[in-house]
Amino acid sequence: MTELLTAAQMRAIEQAAIASGEVTGLELMERAGQGVVDAIFAEWPELAPVEVPDQGPAPGPPEFSGQDEERSRHRAVVLCGPGNNGGDGFVVARLLKERGWEVEVFLYGDPEKLPPDAKVNCERWGELGEVYLLDMPHPSTAQIAVAEKSTRVTQGDPGPALIIDAIFGTGLTRPITDLDRLLEECQLGGQADDTYYARPPHVVAVDIASGLCADSGRILGQSAGMAIFPHLTIAFHRAKRGHYLSDGAGFGHAFAVVDIGLDRTLSRNRAVLAQLHQVSRSGSALRQHIVFSLSDFSAQNPMLLKRFGHKYSHGHALILSGGVGKGGAARLAARGALRIGVGAVTVGCPPAALVENAAQLNAIMLRSLKDADMLNAALEDKRINALCLGPGLGTGTRETALLGAALDGGEEPRPAVLDADALTLLAQDEGLFAKLHGRCILTPHAGEFARLFPDIAEKLNAPATKGPAYSKVDATREAAKRAGCVVLFKGPDTVIADPSGRCSISASVYERAAPWLATAGSGDVLAGFITGLLARGFAPMTAAETGAWLHTECALGFGPGLIAEDLPEELPKVLRALDV
Repeated sequence: MTELLTAAQMRAIEQAAIASGEVTGLELMERAGQGVVDAIFAEWPELAPVEVPDQGPAPGPPEFSGQDEERSRHRAVVLCGPGNNGGDGFVVARLLKERGWEVEVFLYGDPEKLPPDAKVNCERWGELGEVYLLDMPHPSTAQIAVAEKSTRVTQGDPGPALIIDAIFGTGLTRPITDLDRLLEECQLGGQADDTYYARPPHVVAVDIASGLCADSGRILGQSAGMAIFPHLTIAFHRAKRGHYLSDGAGFGHAFAVVDIGLDRTLSRNRAVLAQLHQVSRSGSALRQHIVFSLSDFSAQNPMLLKRFGHKYSHGHALILSGGVGKGGAARLAARGALRIGVGAVTVGCPPAALVENAAQLNAIMLRSLKDADMLNAALEDKRINALCLGPGLGTGTRETALLGAALDGGEEPRPAVLDADALTLLAQDEGLFAKLHGRCILTPHAGEFARLFPDIAEKLNAPATKGPAYSKVDATREAAKRAGCVVLFKGPDTVIADPSGRCSISASVYERAAPWLATAGSGDVLAGFITGLLARGFAPMTAAETGAWLHTECALGFGPGLIAEDLPEELPKVLRALDV
């Protein structure tokens, strides 16, 4: 499990490390630049210098292979900004130059006004090559043309192999409208009517793509042209929230975090470390489940693995279904709950739908639930310890009464997952919403979230005009506090929060991207996974986090062509891998 930092937290960590005397800002900048170069060569080994063993002086003139000649023509364009992110860019430029690359450097800003460490590295680069200036705040057409000569090429010219975006890093708090043309040029790969790339460049973002808010992942400004879309983003020390949220989650094809030695530095200074823990607490640091190894996940969730007991010791989940022709979603949820290890699952449906469900269910039990009175009678069975309402349920008078009965639940209401139609009912009825309790989990997608929390959604969907921008994390935390229960806000950047402010991001991006989850019924299976975990005794927040993580694991294990019915059937393979 990895901690995601805000921009403020990262600044505090760097400042504390420097104040401790264990490291200087220049040393951190050098490590960052070296980390970028190493990550680039790891991502694209064909760009790495050829290591030739020293065999003494050659008897005649050197000979070069075609591969060596190709490598010798590697070019990089490094775009540096007016802050320390630009300083990192100057280090990258120097290190590439030292490895035989042709490097062109463009500075957006005044070299005399650079921060001290960035200025030192600008001067170091100046000993090796030219710094082309782009005036602030509005580069002239002529100056942009100078930059474009490196990003746009004529027919047959291979063009630069790399474009390094070191313009703005995690400290950006304003839209960069004055650079929109240059950013668009990089974003489009320099293509124009009369030019094209023989070899499109790899675009690399240093720490975060310029134009993104590091805390929210949102583009600052109203145009997607106001940010660079990288092929690789390289963060320092820890990932930031914006790498896994909103636009930031969908920007890059690849993502890497490089170690710049801050953990080692800070571990030697306990006073500084204690101070940073306090900063982290005040900043409500996130935990996210994107980098779990299977062994770590198994160790933290031993209840996933059945070791002893009988079926009811592993819980009994009740999934409420809609009427005739409306039971598919509930059956998917029930299958998900059963596969995740709950001991018994019952689908409760109107009497007319019993035959239809019986024809398609075997290990899953059935119960006739005509109305709320029959649900109350069913809940007298204390072995039923988790409920799922919503998938295919319906939104009529019967369903409103069923949801009310499920939420009442006496002195100790059952844990309940509320999805789909149940969320619509909650949005329509303030009385039902008021009955939510701390053992509920709401699982809305963006449309359902907007119906449940219209004012919060309005803030989230408003243009991000300055940073730190209002984020999906902020929205989910606010929603969970208002509802008094866990909220799992679905999407590729799924965010999960509880009323206390604890929050996780379970993002299906980068190496965990699973776009085939966008298929009918996959959310119903997720609801079933979480319900099954609740029935097995997981706390609501942990059940939501674990269910979301396993949901993506199943999709990754199956791959393209996935339909919702495949997700529960893929789960045994995932769970077997956890039994280490």
